[in-house]
Amino acid sequence: MATDLEKAPESLQKLVADTDTGGRKPTGVTAAVIFAVSIAWALFQLWYASPLPFTFGFGILNDTEARALHLGFALFLAFTAWPAFKSSPRAHVPLADWAMALVGAFAGAYLLLFYGELATRPGQPNLQDIVIASAGLLLLLEATRRAVGWPMSVLAAIFIAYAMLGPYMPDVISHKGASLNRLLSHLWLTTEGVYGIALGVSTGAIFVYVLFGTLLDRAGGGNYMMQVSFAALGHLRGGPAKVAVVSSALNGMISGSSVSNVVSGGIFTIPLMKKAGYGGIKAGAIETMSSVNGQIMPPVMGAAAFLMVEYVGIPYSEIIRNAILPATLSYIGLLYIVHLEALKMGMNPIIARAPKTWSEVATRFGLGLSGSAAVVCGLYYLFAAFKAMLGAAAPWAIGAVVLVLYGISIQQAARSPDLPDDIDIENPKALDTWPTVRAGLHFLMPIGTLIWCLMVEEMSPSLSAFWAIAVLIVLMLTQRPMIALLRGLPSGDSWMIGAREVIGGMTDGSRNMIGIGVATATAGIIVGGITLTGLGLRMTEFVEFVSQGNVMVMLLFIAFVCLVLGLGVPTTANYVLVATLMAPVVVELGAQSGLVIPLIAVHLFVFYYGIMGDITPPVGLATFAAAAISGEDAIKTGIQGSLYALRTVILPFIWIFNPQLLLLEIDSTISLIIVIAGCTLAMLLFSALTMNWLRVKMVWWEFALVAVAVALFFRPDFFMDRIAPAYQNASPAQVLDIARDAPDGGRMVMVIAGTTIEGDDVVKTVALRLGDRPAEGTADGRKRLTESGLTLVTLGGETQIAQVKFGSRAQKSGFEQGWAVQTLKMPADRPDPHWFYLPALLLASLVWWNQGRRMKTA
Repeated sequence: MATDLEKAPESLQKLVADTDTGGRKPTGVTAAVIFAVSIAWALFQLWYASPLPFTFGFGILNDTEARALHLGFALFLAFTAWPAFKSSPRAHVPLADWAMALVGAFAGAYLLLFYGELATRPGQPNLQDIVIASAGLLLLLEATRRAVGWPMSVLAAIFIAYAMLGPYMPDVISHKGASLNRLLSHLWLTTEGVYGIALGVSTGAIFVYVLFGTLLDRAGGGNYMMQVSFAALGHLRGGPAKVAVVSSALNGMISGSSVSNVVSGGIFTIPLMKKAGYGGIKAGAIETMSSVNGQIMPPVMGAAAFLMVEYVGIPYSEIIRNAILPATLSYIGLLYIVHLEALKMGMNPIIARAPKTWSEVATRFGLGLSGSAAVVCGLYYLFAAFKAMLGAAAPWAIGAVVLVLYGISIQQAARSPDLPDDIDIENPKALDTWPTVRAGLHFLMPIGTLIWCLMVEEMSPSLSAFWAIAVLIVLMLTQRPMIALLRGLPSGDSWMIGAREVIGGMTDGSRNMIGIGVATATAGIIVGGITLTGLGLRMTEFVEFVSQGNVMVMLLFIAFVCLVLGLGVPTTANYVLVATLMAPVVVELGAQSGLVIPLIAVHLFVFYYGIMGDITPPVGLATFAAAAISGEDAIKTGIQGSLYALRTVILPFIWIFNPQLLLLEIDSTISLIIVIAGCTLAMLLFSALTMNWLRVKMVWWEFALVAVAVALFFRPDFFMDRIAPAYQNASPAQVLDIARDAPDGGRMVMVIAGTTIEGDDVVKTVALRLGDRPAEGTADGRKRLTESGLTLVTLGGETQIAQVKFGSRAQKSGFEQGWAVQTLKMPADRPDPHWFYLPALLLASLVWWNQGRRMKTA
């Protein structure tokens, strides 16, 4: 099946190739070599992600060896797939590029090829090591310039220069400098630089998720999501824009590329939006915002999300839980914005469909939602029963159930009409929603497998993706023959079509990973430069000087840095740089201000602002893709997209001060429902504020009342703090008893004091998240603290921090060894802050009622 991207005009396919996969299209032997290397890379990554090496006892690679092979593949393909300049040949690979590809592959894989020898002389490189490291570093910068862009190469070169020229720098950032040997050894021959965390995450998780997305798109999953969105929303007022929003959210679940998301969906939705009356600039801006936000949509978020697992130290399943509400709210906000645009312009639906009453719509929606919930709950408890009763044999029983479900979904697809390959832009026709959904239910099985393995089984991200890909490959090979068999038709060459789709998806996945692979390696240069020079330790003083200790000014400064970097640096590298330099600073300065900011909140803050670089003019790549489709000016499209992005801009600031938006600090199902409902209303009202339109245009006092309602919905704790404090003090002597009785996943807030390595006396507020409580009768407060990385002792009536385990939750939360615990902060017995939702609802209802009265009068 042709992907949506392959249906785009050749100029747009070239834009995506130049951005994501490489602009060369050679033929003959050269094409065969690139194809073979791409397939080999995909097969290696599947092998590495699977349990097969340990099952068969061979092909087992440690993390460093796997990273080296990963980089070797990426460098080889970067020089063969990407031309050096716009004027360079695209039909063949010049000899110079072949030479750089082979040398780059050798240098990238050097740690694998000479792993034993390098292990015997750590920190003492010989001449061969220095030559290979020098060549590898230069070739990596050139590969990055080709595949990612010159801004990132220049940024990495600046950090290399900074590492070597430290003594000549201004006092505030000066350091003793590093010799060439030490620099090359640090960056290329250890895991502190190029082969660090970023490349490790690219090797272990990002590749298989990108591969999953490309395979699902090849199987027809992308087209299915577009058709379902069109069937459900295409007939509504402003329907094409709503289709763009929802289909981009669904496609964002499986694709991490903003540009390809814009092109694959935009070739249909942007012309339809123009036909509906949105105009080219707004149509392009809506598609851009919808597609870019796909990077924040779980379960397959942008590549940077997988790095959070390492930087924050929590499972990927927990990051999904933290990110799901903000991502959903963001799309709800955009969906409401396009609806308000349609109201303001007086649009009518462009597709006629038999009208249904509200009761019919509500009944169908309720039945569909309750039926889906019943199926999911039934499967959950059935699988739990299998695991309880069958033990080690449970996977076989679960596999049998999955096969039965696959057979049922294929039967439903066989009974339904085939989905259209595209949307007729000139003469769009309405589709019935349920038959459209039923025609592709089997596409939900790989996604369901991925979510189950991540969220329920809590497997690693890479192993979860492996099992999802295994299910997906079976689906791709069998869906056409089984549908033909159930329809009583000859299968023909449908088996071969499925095999070609699998192979095509693997090559697509490898080509899409070239830029990410070299970008994460180059991000390692930046991180290595920071660790080698100690720049990270100086950033606290610098940011504190810029912000003058004001947390809000500090956050605005960091958001500005993310946006500026995003003008030329891809999201992943943007996140690595700002998370390494700025995230610890925000937590530290917030703690010194008495504000406990969860580390995940800071990292998601950086992540959200990083993706805005794909929109922001003058170099937002996704904006240029949308403008190429709409035929409008890219700068104007980017400015309009930035205005639509206002509803996303507020969210990161909210969750910094109200972590409940990330589903943190919620202790009951009722609280969860209340928070979700309140935040959804707040998002809708804030979207209305950005448009200055609710039911009709707002007058000034209506705007003011809605703004107050938004503040009450988003920050009820702020207003409650004015009435009653959130915490009451407790003696440090009670710390073990409090830790023993804390609930599962509860957190302890402490005020600690001590002297920094610079000799400054500091008092800060920190919070430690505890793990699950042990079985009844065995609870031990000291043990729970130790499991979280914190050891306390009492000396002379003072509670002190005796040890902070490296890499533990305690260390990441800002605890310092040798400091004293001044006081514990316990939640105060005060009214629930969510009572402020009632006046907020009253204010919003008043404005809604008054606008309705004005509409009748008019």
